[in-house]
Amino acid sequence: MVADLSFVAEELGIKYFLISFTDVFGVVRSKLVPAHAIPGMQESGAGFAGFAAHMDMTPADPDMFSIPDPDSLIQLPWKPEVGWLASDPYMNGEPVSHAPRVVLKRVLERARTAGYCVKSGVEAEYFVIQPDGTAIADSADIQPKPCYDQQALMRRYDLISEICNCMQELDWGPYQNDHEDANGQFEMNWDYSVALQTADRHTFFKYMVKSIAENHGLRATFMPKPFPHLTGNGCHVHASVWSNGGENLFPHKDGELGLSDTAYHFVGGVLANAPALSAFANPVVNSYKRINAPPTLSGATWSPNTITYGGNNRTHMIRIPDDQRVEIRLADGATNPYLVQAGYAATGVDGIQNKIDPGKRLDTNMYTHKSIHDVPKLPENLLDSLRALGTNKVLSDWFGPEFVESYIKLKKEEWNSYTQHFTQWERINALDV
Repeated sequence: MVADLSFVAEELGIKYFLISFTDVFGVVRSKLVPAHAIPGMQESGAGFAGFAAHMDMTPADPDMFSIPDPDSLIQLPWKPEVGWLASDPYMNGEPVSHAPRVVLKRVLERARTAGYCVKSGVEAEYFVIQPDGTAIADSADIQPKPCYDQQALMRRYDLISEICNCMQELDWGPYQNDHEDANGQFEMNWDYSVALQTADRHTFFKYMVKSIAENHGLRATFMPKPFPHLTGNGCHVHASVWSNGGENLFPHKDGELGLSDTAYHFVGGVLANAPALSAFANPVVNSYKRINAPPTLSGATWSPNTITYGGNNRTHMIRIPDDQRVEIRLADGATNPYLVQAGYAATGVDGIQNKIDPGKRLDTNMYTHKSIHDVPKLPENLLDSLRALGTNKVLSDWFGPEFVESYIKLKKEEWNSYTQHFTQWERINALDV
């Protein structure tokens, strides 16, 4: 039974609702709706002009109505009179086929029909920086290997603990917070869930971290590579596939590393489609300064540069940490929470259905692997990943060709805008040729 949001508002003391949808580029768009107006919004949706967001529309298109999902409701812990709602855009009475949350729901429903439930968790890394974006906020955070640094972590205790307290209040099951590998960088972990809920929570987490950081006079960024000499922001996804009856299909006591054939076929599907997946996992120009970076100040980028998998080895695109899950290390902080989940679910389940062999597991250090030229490499830039997506049949089939065409169109416009931008590097290196 669908919850009556007007009743929920009265019960929880909510005065306003943020009805939000995430556009193709991962930007969260919202309308602030007073509680007395929520019945109409719950029935018909909040109106938006799609062209005003990163959606494949024109000013001539009719209104897009975003209908909130009551199950996604999150009451802002730092402003409890406001409730946040993820929503699904509709136009002319039909779901907008290239809306990212709609895409994810379509993928997950297809997987469910095939007998599979995809569950996942995310590790969303971020930097705490000065408000003008020029440097990290903590001038004392200067260790060449700052990962897990207790002093730097505790200097940000007020911020980190407030965010973690919010997650506890929301019953997300947060279980650890740490200073990450770059100066000024942090990571916070919470329990896994079904992929749609993970995507909703990931979307809200980014908003929450940025909002609480602002309340502390700071700024948080999930940009993939905000500082050239430091490790970039990854967004590792831990994934597993369950039966609709509630059994994890990945463990197998007699399997290699304790994993079943189902798990390895899932890995095979993701690896087989990695170049195209990069268009969603690494969706901005800056992304490719993370996955193709030279060693950083700490000595390693911690990001993949090859389409390979290993055991408990963080130099590969996919890591097998135990027999319950696999960790896909491709995505970065700019990834759209809905599209990255949809991409991994679609290609992984396709791998299961078609029994795709992931090939030989490599247990070497891929950063120093002598025959690295013999293994497939990730795209070198956004344009290469978009070209790979344009010829990928699996993602076109699962996402729908209309979505793929819209995504490539909008992202190529972004790429063209980038190529028209002149940089200081060009002036230094080409002014006098």
